[in-house]
Amino acid sequence: MGRRASLFTALVAVLALTGCTQLVSGQGRSERPDVSKVSGLEITTGESGPKPGVPDADLQVENGDGGEMDRLAINTLADVEAYWAEQLPAKFDVEFAPVKRLVSYDSNGKGVDICRTNTAGVANAFYCSLDDSIAWDRGELLPMLDDAFGPMSVVTVLAHEMGHAVQYKLGDKGGVNQATPTIIKEQQADCYAGNFFRWVAEGKSEHFRISTGPGLNQVLATMFFIRDAAGTSAEKQGAHGSAFDRVSAFQFGFAGDPTRCAAIDEAEIKARITQQKFDAQDEDQGFGKGNLKVDDPRYLDLLEQSLKDAYAESGATPPTFTTEEDDCQDAAETSPASYCPATNSVSIDLPDLVKIGTPPKRGQKGGIGDFAAFAEIASRFALSIQKATGYSLEGPAAGLRTACLTGAWAGTTTENEARLRLSSGDLDEAVAELLADKSLIAADVNGTVVPSGFARVEAFRDGFFEGSGLCTRKYSG
Repeated sequence: MGRRASLFTALVAVLALTGCTQLVSGQGRSERPDVSKVSGLEITTGESGPKPGVPDADLQVENGDGGEMDRLAINTLADVEAYWAEQLPAKFDVEFAPVKRLVSYDSNGKGVDICRTNTAGVANAFYCSLDDSIAWDRGELLPMLDDAFGPMSVVTVLAHEMGHAVQYKLGDKGGVNQATPTIIKEQQADCYAGNFFRWVAEGKSEHFRISTGPGLNQVLATMFFIRDAAGTSAEKQGAHGSAFDRVSAFQFGFAGDPTRCAAIDEAEIKARITQQKFDAQDEDQGFGKGNLKVDDPRYLDLLEQSLKDAYAESGATPPTFTTEEDDCQDAAETSPASYCPATNSVSIDLPDLVKIGTPPKRGQKGGIGDFAAFAEIASRFALSIQKATGYSLEGPAAGLRTACLTGAWAGTTTENEARLRLSSGDLDEAVAELLADKSLIAADVNGTVVPSGFARVEAFRDGFFEGSGLCTRKYSG
């Protein structure tokens, strides 16, 4: 985050049009969700990955080695093609023709010439419209994804690449062409990947299964990993999107059908893409641009005032902040911040706050960043708003309301008069923290976290774009 000088100017203009920071009354645009479900599906915690005992698919692959990564890729592409063979005729009246070339290579070995490129040293997976091909690196990229996030991360990447093939095969019906900005194509492909994963979650995939709890959490973590670096402009050629934007597109696809993805166009991108370059006045205090020292009393005071401003229209009495240990009688202690209903106070554990708020250095473990730390405090402040308006502070509905209200506060940090300003990469920090097992951003007063990372991110996004009023309507429990 930054102080007043570090503002997303373009984002402010968009959010001002959508009225994202207003407390409004009336009926919401969405039906009240069942907090035990993810986009209508039960939250499950079973196994995710390849189904045991299922024969491998029989697809012709160039340069393959028959190893585990190639088998994983082949089974993925067979199932993704089966999905699109159903959906293109049903949704677009277009027959799906399988991709003409599938190419496996080892980026650490001898290169293969494909798409006018030699693959030596290219740790990547890609679709090439020049010869209608999909290629993947079995030597570096796929093993790294599998080791870090599990086999469904490989499925995520290849389903995204097949999304580009779908764009090519749809032509004008897909709403893209050679002149279409990269960010639109990439957001569509992420959305198409979400379509496919819905099909997998419904049990229709021959080779794969996924739980809607931990399984989807790993998929979203993969989207975070392959995000653009903070400070990358969405207008840059080759931009794929921030983690917040990529996860959003995936979720649109998971909740909708392929026509929703094809509808992603320049107008939608301008209205919701948050990825921006760093502002010229973003500060670097030794943690990288856009990160403040979270235990500095000046910034904690600015945060407290920022939260009071964000929820002023609620009429609730703001909680007091303390860095002293609070022996609360009616709620469990949580870290790095706790809310005590009895005393209407938020207590902050500064050492734990610093752990979250200090971003990791390259090649080292560490926390996440200042926005993640401040959002943890904001979530406890949001509980005081719920208490004042008569909502229960326990259970999954309280957790989702908390995430939504925290997102609403984040939306106010884009305003001209904001005491703290959103800077590039901040919303990605929110995604990282929301996907953490013990994230307070989507937890009730006792720190019980909503089990679905998908639902946590969705609720935060609701608040960010639609404001506080939607939070109490949609997540009323």
